[in-house]
Amino acid sequence: MFRRICVFCGSRAGNRPVFGTAARNLGALLADSDIGLVYGGGNVGLMNEIADSALENGGEVIGVIPGALVDRDLAHRGLSEIRIVNSMHERKAQMAELSDGFIAMPGGLGTLEELFEVLAWSHLGFHEKPCGLLNVAGYYRDLLSFLDYTVSSEFLGDSQRQLLIGAAEPETLLQKMALAQARD
Repeated sequence: MFRRICVFCGSRAGNRPVFGTAARNLGALLADSDIGLVYGGGNVGLMNEIADSALENGGEVIGVIPGALVDRDLAHRGLSEIRIVNSMHERKAQMAELSDGFIAMPGGLGTLEELFEVLAWSHLGFHEKPCGLLNVAGYYRDLLSFLDYTVSSEFLGDSQRQLLIGAAEPETLLQKMALAQARD
């Protein structure tokens, strides 16, 4: 089972209330399942929503944030633990080291970059941790179609495409990820 899961998500809330609701639901589910949350340490957007929800439900929340973002007053001040690092590269490495799996929620460039980095690491055999995509309200529909297109264009193998586990609901995603973890 998972001890901690790293969640990548937006530093913005997005334009639909369902995104915030999903972040709060995932945070509560992790806490209720006794799974710690590792995330980027921010006090804004979906990052703030998931952290607050996990904390309100008695969960462990570890934030990993570069000092430059702390200086801009973007660090959540109520976490179980905050780790201040020197760079975004160090942030991602530490988040990966602390986690047993990864989930990407809706977000922008940073979320996508983090997701694709851990997927590439998995493909290269640097880790065997499940990588999940919480496809809230079909947010990642076009991305998933593009990934399928990369398979049909033979730039990505089907086995690599299957490294990304998707679901629309947090409970279903955690179940699928637990099954993938058990197979490894």
